[in-house]
Amino acid sequence: MPVQAIIFDAYGTLFDVYSIGALAERLFPGKGAAVAELWRDKQIEYTRLRTLSNTYKPFWEVTQDALVFTCRKLGLELTLDAQTQIMGQYAKLEAFPENLAVLKSLKAKGLKLAILSNGNPEMLDAVVQAAGMSDLFTQVLSVHTVKKFKTAPEAYQLGTDTLSVLAKDTLFVSSNCWDICGAAWFGYKTFWVNRSNAPLEELGITPHAEGRTLEDLARFVT
Repeated sequence: MPVQAIIFDAYGTLFDVYSIGALAERLFPGKGAAVAELWRDKQIEYTRLRTLSNTYKPFWEVTQDALVFTCRKLGLELTLDAQTQIMGQYAKLEAFPENLAVLKSLKAKGLKLAILSNGNPEMLDAVVQAAGMSDLFTQVLSVHTVKKFKTAPEAYQLGTDTLSVLAKDTLFVSSNCWDICGAAWFGYKTFWVNRSNAPLEELGITPHAEGRTLEDLARFVT
């Protein structure tokens, strides 16, 4: 598909938010997977509620609030040390293994590559640098600029405004189907990295293409 730019979601797409489960398991034996799953769900729920109610908070604070709720819900004691450790893991989330090579190959084709994420700038700078991806992106964009989380149209517009491209000439890539739907409503072409073989959301949107990894994206683009 001919496009001028590719915009990537960060969390879940480039960086494995569930890789934090290993640390959670050490801190909360027998509950690591449950912590990781509920924490992620509550984190996204809070972004939606805050955007709907115009009560923005930086993603770092939203993430911390979601962690506190998760531990209370699961009956776990969240000590200050445990909270510091598990929040700090967000600055060094593991990238999916194929990502670096695929991103380098796409950049070599002359495409503009960018990240557009709910994460606030400090979070994104840290995780991109830790993954060795700092020189691969034209822009690393945070919704903190508009103080509205995805799927608000203002969040997606950061991509077209900053990269000076039209939505129809841009491919938006995410592992989150709700994010794909928001991007498609805005007007982007979309590629769903369906890593978990999840069902399509019932929102009237079908992505332009779908794959299991970024390697499938590379084949689609070429």
